Amino acid sequence: MRPIELISFDAEGTLVTPDFSETIWHEAIPALYARNNGLDLAQAKKCVTEEYNKIGVHRLEWYDIEYWFSCLDLGSSEPVIRSCLSKISYYPEITQVLSSLAGEYKLIVASGTPLELLHCLLRDIKPYFARIFSSISHYRQVKTPDFYLRICEEMGVKPAQVIHVGDNWQFDFLNARQAGLNAFYLDRSGEDHQESLGDLTQLKHFLIPSA
Repeated sequence: MRPIELISFDAEGTLVTPDFSETIWHEAIPALYARNNGLDLAQAKKCVTEEYNKIGVHRLEWYDIEYWFSCLDLGSSEPVIRSCLSKISYYPEITQVLSSLAGEYKLIVASGTPLELLHCLLRDIKPYFARIFSSISHYRQVKTPDFYLRICEEMGVKPAQVIHVGDNWQFDFLNARQAGLNAFYLDRSGEDHQESLGDLTQLKHFLIPSA
């Protein structure tokens, strides 16, 4: 039996470019906030960014779009999400990589993005994945070591049988490693970090070919 049974991917910054999320969080939400509060866009961006920074990336609210629409009194999030769908794009190697791996391994997504946004982001590549896990929506936590262990339990595999790839050093690399997964840091900037991949095509060098 091959040692690796399951390959797990982060979503944003790994499979999907940041364009969709950047547009929602830093353009569309401030624009709506500006209209609702009689501010110019620069003022609104400053106010909204200050609110984001009060929460920070280690709290669940940071990732929860419904929390922010309520906190900022913006009404329904659906029109804003729909208005940004055209910004969804995938990194150029994604289709080739997923196609080549799907016949040999189970593939999943393990993301910190809430499901209402994650399903939008993955809409054109969902068929490649056996499961899609959101740490926020499914387990009400950020991507801790416990998140990865719970995924392994649900998928019926041992941590050592799993590869996880993502672009966040703490959440995707260190925490997955702490859980016992074979984790790789995806660094598309070209910087040379420990166990880093420049893009997902390099993952094949760490996989044992089937007999």
